[in-house]
Amino acid sequence: MPAHAKGPRISGVNSAGLRIGILGGSFNPAHEGHLHITMLALKHLELDQVWWMVSPQNPLKSEEDMAPLADRMSSAETIAGKNTRILVTDIETRLNTRYTSSTLRALLTAFPYTRFIWLMGADNLQQIPRWEKWTFIFRMVPIAIFDRATYSFKALASKAAHRFQRYRVRPRNAASIVGKSPPAWVYFHSTLHPASGTEIRASRHKKSGAKSNKTSNSNKTLRGKK
Repeated sequence: MPAHAKGPRISGVNSAGLRIGILGGSFNPAHEGHLHITMLALKHLELDQVWWMVSPQNPLKSEEDMAPLADRMSSAETIAGKNTRILVTDIETRLNTRYTSSTLRALLTAFPYTRFIWLMGADNLQQIPRWEKWTFIFRMVPIAIFDRATYSFKALASKAAHRFQRYRVRPRNAASIVGKSPPAWVYFHSTLHPASGTEIRASRHKKSGAKSNKTSNSNKTLRGKK
């Protein structure tokens, strides 16, 4: 087992009867947007816990710009802070699963008495038809989708939204879908949070590049004085 493995174990977790949201992702890095969605989920879905499931590698994302799993776990733990209702886990690594559909199947087997709900941003509602066995995901667990800037129209006009339109639940009844037989999903037109992992990485690269250029220019100046 990796040294950085943390969070709920495959066995021995006393989660029977609990209402647990699963927020899966790369967390590359974790940011306040993840915390924002989590707090909304805890409140509106009346959850006991939210598990931040840090993926070892998203099959749809490049490995080139992906930080090591241990670093991403650490960033998630930092953002989660001391909130005891948030559990940061690399359970996908322990399960040795690559796709969300496989992970959910394994979790439902390992925790048969836990009421899970999958949490995701509106961008993923648009992209989910690209996921492995995506329709099975809708049929395995209820899903809660949270609005993201510029994605509302595209998400609700997406293939997935149309395919499962008849199973959509109004936000005021959102808490009722936890433990409900899937498919069942809800879309929250919530207050948006501007944080973006892509923008954070771009900002870091920009600062790193500026620092590198500054060092290079400084070295050129020193060489010129010799």
